[in-house]
Amino acid sequence: MNTELQQTAQPAKKNFNFIDTIRCISMMGIVFEHCSVFWGFSYASKVDTFIEVSIMQFLKFATIAFFLISGFLINHKFQEYTPLEYLKNRFKNTIKPWIIWVLIFVFLDIVDRLVAFSKGSDDRIATQTLSYIGMDFVDTIFFTSYWFILNFLICIAILLLFKKYLYKVWFGVILGLVSIVYSLNLYHNWFMTQHSTALFGFVFYLWLGVYLNRNFDQLQKWIARTPIYVFIIITLTLLVASNVEAIHLIKLGNDDPYNTLKITNILYSLGAFLLLLKIGNIPFLQKKFDPRNTTFGIYLVHSVVISRLLPLIFTPLKLDYKQYSVWTNGGITLLKFLFVYFISFWLTKLLLKTRGKWIVGR
Repeated sequence: MNTELQQTAQPAKKNFNFIDTIRCISMMGIVFEHCSVFWGFSYASKVDTFIEVSIMQFLKFATIAFFLISGFLINHKFQEYTPLEYLKNRFKNTIKPWIIWVLIFVFLDIVDRLVAFSKGSDDRIATQTLSYIGMDFVDTIFFTSYWFILNFLICIAILLLFKKYLYKVWFGVILGLVSIVYSLNLYHNWFMTQHSTALFGFVFYLWLGVYLNRNFDQLQKWIARTPIYVFIIITLTLLVASNVEAIHLIKLGNDDPYNTLKITNILYSLGAFLLLLKIGNIPFLQKKFDPRNTTFGIYLVHSVVISRLLPLIFTPLKLDYKQYSVWTNGGITLLKFLFVYFISFWLTKLLLKTRGKWIVGR
C-alpha cells in the first residue's frame, strides 16, 4: 500500500447516519424521474413550462447525491481492503444481483415479444432471434437505468487505478474538468448526450465524496455554524437556475434538457446535498423504509415494475399526456411513482426475508 496513504488515511470507522436519509430521498428521486410523463414535449404557456420543468428538476440531484454518498462510504474500505478484496466484495454484493436483474429484464422482454408474435405482430423474435436477443442485452445494459450500476463500477475502478492520487486536489480538478466537458457538450454536440456516453462524467462526484469523507470533521463544523436558511436560499436559487437552463435547452431544441451533468444541475445537486447534510438524519425514513438494506433492491426492481407492470395498468387507458394540463400530468406522475416505489419496496422487503435475499444486493 502507498506509504502516503498509510500515513494520511483515517482508519477509524464512523457511523454516518445521514447517509441513509440521503440514500432514501435520492432513490425516491430516481424512481420519480423514471415515472415521469413529462418526456418529449413541453407546454406553450411559459408558466406551465416552468411548472413542468420544476417538477422534473426538483429531485434531479439524486444521481449525483448517490455518487457523493458512495464516495463517503468507500473511503475507508479503500484503506481496509486491497483492490482485489474490494472488487471481490463488490462482485458478491453488487455485480451478481445486477446480472440477475439484467437477465430478468431481458427474459421478460423476450416473453413479451413472443406473446406479441403469437398474436400476429412483430416477428423479429422469430426471424432474427439471436440478433434480437443480443440487441436486447445491449439496450438493457447501456440504455436503461441498469447502465448506472456498470458506470458506478467503472468509476470505482478508475479511483482504484489512481489510488495513490486519491487525496490530491489536482486529481479532483482534472476529474471535475472532465465532468464539465459533458456540460458543455449539451451546447456543442461533440458526442451523443445519452447517459450511456457519460462514461467518465461521474467519477468526480465519487472522488468528491471520498475527499469530503476524509475532511468530514472540518465540513461538519462549517455546516453546524451555518444557519439552515442559508442552505435553503442557496439550494432554491440553484434550483431556479437549473430550471432556467432546462427551459433554454428546450428552446434550443435539445432533446436532453434534464441532463444530470448540465452545469446548473451539478451546482443544484451540490447545494441540495449540503442542505441534506445540514438536515441530517431523519429517523422516520430509516424506521419505515430501511434504506440501508432496501435501496439497491428498489433500484434493481423498479425498472422491471415500470416496464412490465405499469403498461398493464396505463396502456389500456390510452392516456394522451400532451392533451392534459401540467397539473394533471403532475398528478399522473405522482401516482405512477407511488405505485412503482412501493411495489419495488415491498418486493425487495419480501426477497430480503428469503434465502434468495442476495439477489437484491446491498
